[in-house]
Amino acid sequence: MTGRGPARRGVLTAAAGLAAVAATAPGARAAERSNGGAGRSRWTTSWATAQTAPTATDTVASAGLTDGTCVADVRLSAGGNVRLRYGHAFGTVPVLVGPVTAGGLPVTFGGQRQAWLAAGSSLTSDAVAGLRAPEASRLTVETRLPGPTGPLSFHRNTHASHSVDGQRTTSVFLLTGVEVTGAHGPVIAVLGDSITEGVGTPDDADLRWPDQLARRLPGSAVANLGISGNRLLLDDARFGPGGQARFDRDVLSLPGLRTVLVHLGVNDLQQPPSQTDPARVLAGYRQLVLRARNAGLRTVGATVAPFGGWTRWTPELEAVRQRINAAVRTGRVFDAVVDFDAALRDARNPARLLPAYDSGDGLHPNPSGHAALAAAVDRRNLL
Repeated sequence: MTGRGPARRGVLTAAAGLAAVAATAPGARAAERSNGGAGRSRWTTSWATAQTAPTATDTVASAGLTDGTCVADVRLSAGGNVRLRYGHAFGTVPVLVGPVTAGGLPVTFGGQRQAWLAAGSSLTSDAVAGLRAPEASRLTVETRLPGPTGPLSFHRNTHASHSVDGQRTTSVFLLTGVEVTGAHGPVIAVLGDSITEGVGTPDDADLRWPDQLARRLPGSAVANLGISGNRLLLDDARFGPGGQARFDRDVLSLPGLRTVLVHLGVNDLQQPPSQTDPARVLAGYRQLVLRARNAGLRTVGATVAPFGGWTRWTPELEAVRQRINAAVRTGRVFDAVVDFDAALRDARNPARLLPAYDSGDGLHPNPSGHAALAAAVDRRNLL
């Protein structure tokens, strides 16, 4: 629920979480031992999301919760032993997290059922005792927030159903990742915009192109870090920090990562103020590549897909798109290239999406278009 709940109920919640420590801590330690102990476990992100700050229209996130419960139903890519990660990138006060369950089992933080998530920071749980998730499975995470929390960092639209105090939402609050030990294929983060996020696909269908890519690569871990409206260069109050600003937090912080696929640029062109200098976009790409290489990561760059049917398309912006794509295709920007432009364009009108791939707005592909994007990614470029 939103607003301030009964104080006594919040106290009882905290007391219950602390009372459960003795029962759960041994199991948590056993799970860590089963993974080989600290320093020898190979954790990778199996599901992830990128956060933004709430705006006035995001009523639940902006008001925060008191004695509230958030339930996230997430689809894992790789499987294995499980731990959770929370983040409060845009918070100004610490938030008490817990009790938490994952797959119906208790989650602990350093053996405790509750933990404080510092403002602007992250919080990682212990391995969940008794839980080993299959790859491509669904996991339900239930998080109690005694509160009052203040405004909550969140992901606005995951194109999947979750709940807050029993009310359906497509937003995820504070939870930023599910990490596992069983990945045995490529471990990939996709830094993207609304197309990566899943606009153009139905909710709860898992037809976003990163989902479809994960199904093509058994044992792989694919982190979907798409944010609708997100740009490479500029920040936005609603659409979050640009790709350059969020790269360290959203990408470089992920455990076990091998490859980052960059799928940003169309919003730099079509959202006012439009970026009409291709050199600025290419320079932004190169900065991401440099930072990724410094962290030992491989980078794959996606060409900017057609958007000729979109309301803000102009011939001038099309010329900028073509110049950016020509430079990316040379192979001198990223370590490898995936040609999303070629995968989606109409051969008879290359400025537009192929009609069979168009969701109807000229910019976002439909599920068939998302399948074409997933098919365009060469596995050899992800290793």
